[in-house]
This record gives sequence, structure tokens and C-alpha cells, in this order.
Amino acid sequence: MPGDDYAGFDQRLRDLLGLGVPPIAIAFADHLPERVPSFGATHPPPTPDGRTGAVPAGCVFWMDATSRAFATVAADHGNCSVGSYTHGFGPLAEIVGNADVQALLASGWVTAEAAGHLPAVTPAPQAVVYAPLAEAPLAPDIVLLRINGKQLMLLNDAWPELRLEGKPQCHIIPLAKSTGEITLSSGCMLSRVRTGMSNNQITCAIPFPSLPALLKRLERAREADLAVAAYAAEDGKRFS
Repeated sequence: MPGDDYAGFDQRLRDLLGLGVPPIAIAFADHLPERVPSFGATHPPPTPDGRTGAVPAGCVFWMDATSRAFATVAADHGNCSVGSYTHGFGPLAEIVGNADVQALLASGWVTAEAAGHLPAVTPAPQAVVYAPLAEAPLAPDIVLLRINGKQLMLLNDAWPELRLEGKPQCHIIPLAKSTGEITLSSGCMLSRVRTGMSNNQITCAIPFPSLPALLKRLERAREADLAVAAYAAEDGKRFS
């Protein structure tokens, strides 16, 4: 949305939730923006089924985006078939035979039926732009947070309509984008290994249009929590 203060939104989210990891902005674009640098990694040799990419999986871009802005294209996401699909870079029929998908199915980690119901970003983007929210070069579609248990507590108090999902972690991006729901993922082992994300963190995808309303609710929820914390601390002195 033109005129939005991304740095202001970033600061309010950090202050209200006490974030230890900067929020990131994710934007799906119909062209590769000239003013945003490309991710800039060398792709390794492809696997026998043709997979390669700039990083092991698209969720790895979330980690880099806490410190710099960059643009990615389909080829950058290509090593992870599931992430390529959920980000709109090809139909499910094109990736089900890939070795990584077959390994997930063979392990029992996911069923073919569940995989068939995974959402994908529409319309298909030509580029995905990642950046720290404070430095977003394009209007975000999604603001992604990595949060701990206490931060989830406050977020749930403020927005009890939260949607909780599981694996694969990346599917909360198209879900939040298409439904407009603030969507959490408990995480997935595939993503945790590839990203090195802390075991104490989960992810939250916030549709950007919902962010102003969420911030207002967080202010009220935090005020109530601070009042309760002060009461509990004072009351606890009787047991000292």
C-alpha cells in the first residue's frame, strides 16, 4: 500500500512482541524488479532428477532476508520441489515424481492425499522479493515472523482467530495470502534442518493488509498483560 511506513510497522512489531528476529517482508511480483538486487548465489550441479537452486529450500531465504533485500526467481527455489510448488513456480503434477517428494512419501512424513491438497501462490509470480520489513522495497504480501512461546501467547490473546498449521512449513505463505488469515506453522523437520531455525521458534505469516489491525490489538493485549504481570508479581511477594 503506497505511503505505508514499513520502518514504523517493523518497530511496533518489535516493541510489542519483543521480537528477537527481525520481521521480514515477502512480495510476489509479476516481473523481476530492476531496483532490487538478485539473491546472487551459485547453483550447485543438479541432482539426477534435475533439481538445483540458490539455496536448499525457499524457506532458507527467510533467514537471509532478516539482513538484506533481494529478489528471487523460480530457478532459485528449484532445489525443493515442495517449496517451488507452494510458491507458485509450477503445477503439482510436475514435481510429484521428483526424488525429494518421493523420499517424503516413502518415509511416511506426508501422504499423497495430503500433498495433493497443498495450497500454492496464485497467480504464479515471476519473482519473489524478500527483505527486512523496515527496508521493504515493494509493498509486502506477507509479513513473516519467527516467534517463541511467550510471543505466541500475546499474539493469540490479541488475535484469537489465528490459524494453526503444521507441515510443510512453507505452505502458510500461500494460505495466508489467499485466505487473509494470520497463519502459524508449528514448523516441519525438513525446514528446521535446512534453515537451522531454533527449536524454540515457530513461524507466523501475516497478510500485510491485516497488519495495522493486528498492531492495534497487540497494544491492548500487551497493556492487559503488563497489568496482570504487575499484579502477579506483587501478589507473589507474600510467598517470599
